[in-house]
Amino acid sequence: MKIILNETAMNLTIKRLCHQIVEQNPTPSQTVLIGLQPRGVHLMQRLKTYFNTHISPNYNWGKLDITFYRDDIKKQLHLPTESNMPCSLDHKNVVLIDDVMFTGRTVRSALDAILDFGRPAQVQLCVLINRNLSREFPIQPDYIGRRINTLATHKVRVSWPEIHGVQQVAVW
Repeated sequence: MKIILNETAMNLTIKRLCHQIVEQNPTPSQTVLIGLQPRGVHLMQRLKTYFNTHISPNYNWGKLDITFYRDDIKKQLHLPTESNMPCSLDHKNVVLIDDVMFTGRTVRSALDAILDFGRPAQVQLCVLINRNLSREFPIQPDYIGRRINTLATHKVRVSWPEIHGVQQVAVW
């Protein structure tokens, strides 16, 4: 196992992602930041904390469950979780937030799911880890914490203190 980001590096990366997002989305009322359930919500919570403390508490935050939009719903059992949108997405800049970008299938499903909440003006993607070399759909993130080259057989784990007792990103 190799540690890609330790706690200090993750905190710096989260701050950088926040500033990149606000540079492209300076108007809180026109922006909705959405964590993809389940793992993207942990990153979203950290971004939200930094936004509220250092940028502006007026941004809209939501959670999106894509369980029933997945293309593998018949192959694997996925337990649905909560979707929570603070407002209509009509004519808003939407920033989807996830921990790891791998094949692109999760984001493809999320693009289908957000249309149930309105028609955004623009959709952007923020990920903590962008796994290169494994994309199955032509989807690329707009905001990237760290790019890593991994084979499809490699595992990437983003650990959070409230779940795993430590904050880090590891590859094995």
